[in-house]
Order: sequence, then structure tokens, then C-alpha cells
Amino acid sequence: MAHTHAVTIFGPDFPFDYRHWLTAGQHIGRLPDHALGTEVAVIGAGISGLVAAYELMRLGLKPVVYEAERLGGRLRSEPFTFTAEHAGRDHSAIIAELGGMRFPVSSTTLFHYLNLVGLETKPFPNPLTEAAGSTVIDLGGDTWYARSLEDLPPFFAEVAEAWDAALEREFGLKSLQEAIKRQDATGLKAAWNQIVAAWDDKSFYEFVTESEEFSRLSYRHREVFGQVGFGTGGWDSDFANSMLEILRVVLTECDSHQHLVIGGSEQLPRRLWERGLIDPVHWSQGTSLAALHDNRQPRGAVSGLYRDGEQIVVTEATGSAQHYDAVVVTCQSWLLTTEIDCAEDLFSQEMWMALDRTRYMQSSKTFVPVDRPFWKDQDPATGQDVMSMTLTDRITRGTYLFDHGDDQPGVICLTYSWMSDALKMLPYDPEKRAELALGALEKIYPTVDIGSHIIGEPVTVSWEANPYFLGAFKGALPGHYRYNHRMYGHFVQDDLPASQRGIFLAGDSVSFTPAWAEGAVQTGLNAVWGVLHHFGGTTDPANPGPGDLYEQFGPLELAP
Repeated sequence: MAHTHAVTIFGPDFPFDYRHWLTAGQHIGRLPDHALGTEVAVIGAGISGLVAAYELMRLGLKPVVYEAERLGGRLRSEPFTFTAEHAGRDHSAIIAELGGMRFPVSSTTLFHYLNLVGLETKPFPNPLTEAAGSTVIDLGGDTWYARSLEDLPPFFAEVAEAWDAALEREFGLKSLQEAIKRQDATGLKAAWNQIVAAWDDKSFYEFVTESEEFSRLSYRHREVFGQVGFGTGGWDSDFANSMLEILRVVLTECDSHQHLVIGGSEQLPRRLWERGLIDPVHWSQGTSLAALHDNRQPRGAVSGLYRDGEQIVVTEATGSAQHYDAVVVTCQSWLLTTEIDCAEDLFSQEMWMALDRTRYMQSSKTFVPVDRPFWKDQDPATGQDVMSMTLTDRITRGTYLFDHGDDQPGVICLTYSWMSDALKMLPYDPEKRAELALGALEKIYPTVDIGSHIIGEPVTVSWEANPYFLGAFKGALPGHYRYNHRMYGHFVQDDLPASQRGIFLAGDSVSFTPAWAEGAVQTGLNAVWGVLHHFGGTTDPANPGPGDLYEQFGPLELAP
């Protein structure tokens, strides 16, 4: 295989090059003539659902998309309500990214679609990066200002060095990444399978506390690692997670080299919805997903799923029902036992165990628009920026600053927190959340009147409070690998009973790399292959799809 010279999200559980499959030929597969135009239900219009729907349309099928709320799922770019002085101006690019807001450049399949619809990106202002300008770390009442790790006291370098050394000693991180760069699927699988077998039941915190590197350091080192970490920020919200999940993140560089989508990530699903075909198999030139739907809108919320003979019936909250030969389900898995009355016989009891045991992480964000990027002003006494990207042990945890130009309004993510820190915000309305965040930041920046710069209403989100999401993203616990294996491999259905075929799982809940859009995209494409195979379609032998290589390179199956 080709050497990419860069780390990508090529596995490691299933090392398959999805971008190559999409681009190596004119079409990713071909359907029998009798299947062309057949309707396929796609439940959920997030990025996984819309990628699946778009590629099913390209194959010549007719996707029927169902969505309970709005296009985009957790790619949600929310506009602000501005004060009277600023209302009426074109501030369409000034948005709050309530869901996905930073995307690793290793997400090559996601970036394929970003490029396809003409979206541009730029580096995300993560801590200690050039895009952030400056970073302030505030812990235990002490505050440090830095533009790079070298500007911080040696204590922080000791934490970073311990983390890097522990990863290299235990897992051989560099050699794994070289295998990814070479796209050496065989070598990567052999090494990763050994890691899975040894680490399935180990937590992230166990790895940190039991490693030789951290055990030589103080508790304070571990505490700082949890509170501020490196790359995207603190790690303590993930301490309970499976170490395998964290290792995937660092192995595939999901925690570094991240970009934001200029104008908002929600543009991607919306542009896919409107994008006309330029290489149609069955539909006319220019046909779009929107054009295949009444009023150019998805159907509404799904209330039920059950089998009727060889078909699957999808019922809407309105009471209408429609029969399909195939259904792709991209919503969060818990919805199959909460919002959707899903017939139990559509899945095995082992699969239901996996679907119900999936664990979601809480997340809270609060944004405000400001008159300008005032944080770049220089403090005459210190010569430093008056405000910086901020990591702290206070209630805000992470504060991010978004610069749209000196003559344009800016955006501050006052607080981005997870798990218990996010739950502290759950009872409060946007105004109270902003008040709490501003109060915490005032202690860090006592001379900066942030509130005087705010020019609109705060925008906030707690995904766990939304009945159609119930959490921000999946966070696997130790021992959850077997559950993930069942859900991820569900698109390969030749060995399933006939009564369980034709319904395909995709999305963040199914991915081995949850919380990153690339995983949702890849599982959506797995479902596309599953539908293609279900209808008797084939791929080009010179450009096999994920299901064609799954037996050879699929995830390790651990003993029951």
C-alpha cells in the first residue's frame, strides 16, 4: 500500500482507507438494474446519516431521510441574537459551534467531503498553538502565561515528557504510527490485536497511575495532567474511560493538528443535502437529496421500527408508516429503547446488550459574541495579551477565543466542560451559565471587563438534556470492547438470521473513535457497503469496499 507520509485515522481496529475507496474509481460499487431507484430509509440527518444518504443516492438508490430536529445532528452551528445596535448586520459567519468544532487533519475521509462541497478550514485555537496566540493556565490560584510549552515552568514539561515516554514504552507509539503512515494493515493489525487483548479491561487512569513514568512523579503531576493535559486540554474527564479509547485518540493524532470549519461545521451536512449529482447512475444530472424529498425537507421523527415479512416498517410520530427493504440507523443507540419503539427481534439479545450498555459523556458549552477580538490588546504593564485561551480548574475549565478579523465581531466560548463539570451547568439557563463563567474568568483576569464587550445573547448546550441525543458522544468504559465490536461489525450480515438483516447501524455510537466526526463518517460508509451487498451489488475487485476486506482486517474478536 502507498505511504501517506502522515498519520491518518487508518484503523487501528479496522485499517481500511475509506478515502481511497471513495476516490479510486468513478463509483464505489454497482447495483443490479432491478434495485435502482429502491427506497432506503436513513434515520438521522447528522453527518453519518447524510454521508450514507449521499453515497446511496450516488449508487442509484433513493434515500428517504428521517430527522427529529434539524439537519446536521451534532454538527450544529448556532447563530447569535445580537443587541439592537448590532442587529441587522450580516453576521452569518459569527456562530457558536455547539457540537463538533475542531477536526483533526488526520480525518481524511471527513476532509474529502469538506473539500467536495467547497468548505475551507483553518487551525483551531487550541492551547499552546500558534492559532491560539497565547495561553493562560490557571491552577490552584496560580496563573501562568505562555505562547509555547517552553514558556511554562519545568513542572509542565515533566508532565508532558512522562506522558510521551509512557506511551512509547508501553505501546511503541511511534512504530504504530509508522505502520499507519505506510498503510501497513497487516503489521498494524498484528500489533493492535495484542494491545486490545492486554488492555480491554484497563482504564485510562490505571495506565497513568501504574506507569513507571508517572509513578516516579508526584500526585500533583497526575493532577495537572488531568486538569490541563496537552493538545486539546485536560484529560481527567476521560480518566474512567477505556485506555484503548484514549490510545486510539493519540495514535491517530485526533488530539492534535486540528482545524475549524470557516463559517461553521453545519455547512457540511447542509451542502451535502443540496449537492447535485455530477456522475449519476440512475438519477438525472443535478439530482440532490433535497430534491428527492417533499418540500426539500427530511421526514420527521421516527417513533417505531418493526419487521413485516421481508421488509422493515418505519413509523413516524405523525402515525404514517412506510415499508423498506433496507434501513440505516445513525441516531444514538439509546434512542432505540427510548424515543423509538424498536421491535426486539430486529437485533439479537447480544446486540441489545451492546446498544443499551453504550455509555455517553456529558458536555456543556456556553458562547457569547463580542464586539471585536479585544483579547489581542496588549497590557501596557506586561506587554502580554490582555486575555488568552484559558485552561483552569475553575468551573469554566476551557475558554476559547475565535477571531474573525479586527473589524469583525469575535466569539468567546466562555466554558467548555465535560462530565461532572458539565453537570454543574445543567440546571441553569444561558444567562446564569454565562454569569457563572464570567465570574470565574474575572478571578483570572481581574482587570478585563469581558462583559462590556458582549454584544448578544449567550448561546449554550447540554446534549444530555436533549431527548434526541441523551449525551454528547460515546465514551467507552473498560470491558466495552466486545460491545463496540458487535455494533461496529453489524454491517457485515451474511451470518445473521434473515430476520435481523437489512437494518444497518452507523454513527458515533458505533464508531471505535467516538466524538470525532471521522468515525461517524466511516461507519456511515460501512452501512453503505452493507446496503449495497444486501441488494446484490458489488464493488470493483480492484477497489474493494470495507465489507470485502472485513474478514481479513476486521477488529479482533475477543473470547466471550
